[in-house]
Amino acid sequence: MRAAVVTKQGNPVTPNIAFHTDWPDPEPPAPGEVQLRTLCSAFNHMDLWVGRGVPGLDLAYPRISGCDGCGIVEAIGEGVDPAWLNKRAIFNAAQLVHRSPAPSEPTAATLAPEYELIGEHRSPGAHCERFNVPAHSLAAVGDADPAEAAAFGLTALTAYSMLKTKADLRPGQTVLITGIGGGVATVALALAKHIGCPTIVTSRHQWKLDRAKELGADLGILDTGDDTDFSREVRKFTNKRGVDLALDSVGKATHLQCIKSLARGGAYVTPGCTTGPNATTDLARIFWNQLRILGSTMGTDDEFREAVALFRTGRVRPVVDRVIPAERATEAYETLEAGEQFGKLVLRWSD
Repeated sequence: MRAAVVTKQGNPVTPNIAFHTDWPDPEPPAPGEVQLRTLCSAFNHMDLWVGRGVPGLDLAYPRISGCDGCGIVEAIGEGVDPAWLNKRAIFNAAQLVHRSPAPSEPTAATLAPEYELIGEHRSPGAHCERFNVPAHSLAAVGDADPAEAAAFGLTALTAYSMLKTKADLRPGQTVLITGIGGGVATVALALAKHIGCPTIVTSRHQWKLDRAKELGADLGILDTGDDTDFSREVRKFTNKRGVDLALDSVGKATHLQCIKSLARGGAYVTPGCTTGPNATTDLARIFWNQLRILGSTMGTDDEFREAVALFRTGRVRPVVDRVIPAERATEAYETLEAGEQFGKLVLRWSD
């Protein structure tokens, strides 16, 4: 089968991407699994981490990444409902890890779930013609555009879990989203507008702010990356009150300004840190204003289906930057590494 393969670990990633036309087909689906014939697969920043190497994770190469994809269910394993056959579906790449507790361990009822990712921990991912996934992770998308459906999955799940589950965002509350242009940030903007929230976005590129304004952002702030403090503009826009939620995947470069932008009782939520994890913060502001600092990683199958329901009914849609033929996968990796996209990059494998 055809496949976009990460041949070895390295930085930059693009020189280590090879497109194969004779990659081995996957095994038949195991009990509880289905096999998808890929229509489209979509990129996440995770694809770059797979290429560079994930700290603390021993990945074997060559391997096929891809945490998002839309395909047709062509085969099912034992115990899977035959009604899934020939259905167009997307999948939740976040797979719950079940570990047996030690005899002395306390309850895990209050702990967050642990996940492994199809396309990161588990290969092959979606950047190939066929791959297997657990049936419980599927969500049907009807006759939706497969490029949009592939672009929706993991980023929408991440944004939904952050805004709804973690931060408990309410209509009318104000949201700050840093680094607008990435998949999570753009779908978070769409979700915040669907909920009914005034939304502020930041970017180092004016053209990305202009695009975000077209999509409904109420204020765009150009983050020049020097000593300027965008929290002042946030405070001005909110009549000095501050925002209820700061959604920040940038990390070190924007964390402190986000903290300074929050209203009393506001929440800072992070799903990643593309500029680094060692951010400077303000503990006095955190305790005095009773701020909440929340980490968020992917989400459950139930959250996934709730998010997909918004897509299936047309309430929330992803932003697709471009759809590229699968044979030009190297071009997609190059664009992703350069950060030149607004929204999701998608590979088309078949119609």
